Amino acid sequence: MTSMRGMMAANCDGGGNVASYSDIQKAVRVEKLRIWFAWICGNVILLIIALATQHIHIVSVITQVLLVAGFLALTVALFRMTGALNRKALAARREVLGDDL
Repeated sequence: MTSMRGMMAANCDGGGNVASYSDIQKAVRVEKLRIWFAWICGNVILLIIALATQHIHIVSVITQVLLVAGFLALTVALFRMTGALNRKALAARREVLGDDL
């Protein structure tokens, strides 16, 4: 499956043909799944660390604070990356479909 980065690089499928609208939709879907999977994995890792240190008093407090900060950072990154991907996908769709909204 072709990634969105590959589609955005030259808007072609490697053979010089212009990418179709469905190719761009598939690439966007794959990239969004990768972003969400990374967000879930990052939060699971943070939870595992917090659970592993829950019985050590001062370390537990520090890891809980880091858990909240990490969750917020990962969530902000998730929405920023998704928004940037949506903007790139919109530009690629316009180019492929010839729309000048």
